[in-house]
Amino acid sequence: MKLLCYSFCLLFALPVVAQKSTVDSSQLMKDVRTLSADKFEGRKTGSRGSRMAQFYIIDRFKEIGISAYHDTYEYPFYFQYGDKKIMGTNLYGYIPGKLSTAIVISAHYDHLGVRSSGNSTDSIYNGADDNASGVGGLLALAAYFKKHPPRYTLIFAALDGEEEGLQGAKAFVAQPPIALQQIRQNINMDMIAHNDKNELYVCGTTQFPDTKKYIDEIATGSRVQLIAGHDKPDSGMDNWTSQSDQYEFFKQKIPFLYFGVEDHPDYHKASDEYSRINYSFYYRAVQTIISVVEKMDSNMPENKFSGATTM
Repeated sequence: MKLLCYSFCLLFALPVVAQKSTVDSSQLMKDVRTLSADKFEGRKTGSRGSRMAQFYIIDRFKEIGISAYHDTYEYPFYFQYGDKKIMGTNLYGYIPGKLSTAIVISAHYDHLGVRSSGNSTDSIYNGADDNASGVGGLLALAAYFKKHPPRYTLIFAALDGEEEGLQGAKAFVAQPPIALQQIRQNINMDMIAHNDKNELYVCGTTQFPDTKKYIDEIATGSRVQLIAGHDKPDSGMDNWTSQSDQYEFFKQKIPFLYFGVEDHPDYHKASDEYSRINYSFYYRAVQTIISVVEKMDSNMPENKFSGATTM
């Protein structure tokens, strides 16, 4: 592990000197490595491992200095899954901006838990890319904007129950911390660390074409290939609009941008482990997402974008 950390530091030494550093690479990797460790038991909603993940994320919120609504970061909710009633817990807080209107930055922290049967010796679905990577990105964005006060109020939402049908996102929009009319934009991250082609997709510009100018501007200088796509109506499973938490915001006619990678061989498998993510790509992807959010925060008009309301 020491050799890995040393190699990682060498990998990023030159680029960080050459450009403005926006991400603490050591902390970013620590967050993903911790949340995808075996002791978290795959972070299945309602499990002991999920509760451990909650404690870790809450501690990080406190370290960063995210403010809490109603003196708590924890917002439990209940949903029916098969014949079971399950309690999930959303975690969120905010960084106040000059405007009371808000951008919600979201990522789900739950995953698939532990396999109950099978011949494989590895029974834990660690979910490093899906979606410890998104939570790591969320924490990196929070740390950056805590040091660089935003124009919009930024709500940071680590959502539960995504794997059971976007349950945390449903609970969030059903009982939001502020009126839905004050939510200007959703930025969702789900699987942003594992791509061998240096490609990061952003879904949502078809539905909300006014967002594309921000993507195009950042893409020209990005060290990842930032590609708008996977959001065309009538394209079946290739349309990602409904495939992660951004869908519940979209249903409320709240503009969204969803950052993610295409499915890879470790998707929803026990092999989705920290050792399998692309460390360099992940670091650059998070930097790119920060740049997009910063650009939108600075230049986005207060009124909602006009856009399509169909998938």
